[in-house]
Amino acid sequence: MKLADGKERAIQSMVATTFWSADGKPMSAAQFLEALFGALPALFKDEDQLRRIWSVPETRKALLERLGDAGFSRDSLAEMQKVVSAEKSDIFDVLAYVAFARAPVPRTDRAAYAGEKVRNSLVAEQQAFIDFVLDHYVREGVDELDDTKLAPLLKLRYGSIDDAKGKLGPVPKIRDLFVGFQRHLYEMRQS
Repeated sequence: MKLADGKERAIQSMVATTFWSADGKPMSAAQFLEALFGALPALFKDEDQLRRIWSVPETRKALLERLGDAGFSRDSLAEMQKVVSAEKSDIFDVLAYVAFARAPVPRTDRAAYAGEKVRNSLVAEQQAFIDFVLDHYVREGVDELDDTKLAPLLKLRYGSIDDAKGKLGPVPKIRDLFVGFQRHLYEMRQS
C-alpha cells in the first residue's frame, strides 16, 4: 500500500487481525497503518530522534505511553509486527518501517551488532552480563530492556543483587552499563 509520503509499505493480507481505533471502532490493518503513519510525526520529527528516544528505557517507555494514549496500544503494535512481517524484529522497526519505510532488522542482528560495539570497552564479566541481557532481548523482545527488568535479570544471572554487585560493581554503575549499551542496538549502521 502507498502512504501519504508516496512510499510503498507491504502488509500481509493473510494475517487476520482486527485493529481498533481510538474511539473503539474496528479498522483494517491498512487503516491502522495509515492512522499510525499520520500520528507518528507528532511523536518524533525524524529517524534520528526516534533512534535517540528508543535507545533509552525512560524515553522509550514515555513514547510507548504516548502511542497508547493516541490509540496505538502495545498489543496493537505487536499485532502490527506480524502484519509487516517483523515478528523477529523490534517495535522500533515497526515504527521506523511505517514512518520512514526502513526495512525491519531482526533482533538477532541488532544484538550481534551491539555486542560487538561494546566488546572492547568491557571487562569479561560485564560482557557476559550484556550477552545475557542480549540473549533475553532476542528471545523476548524490547521489554527485556526496560529499567524494571534490571533487578530480575541480575537475580536470574547472579542469584542476588549483592552477588551481582560483587561481580559488576555498585548498582549505579550496573544501571549505566545496562542503559548505556542499548544505544548501539538502535544506532544507524554504515553499510
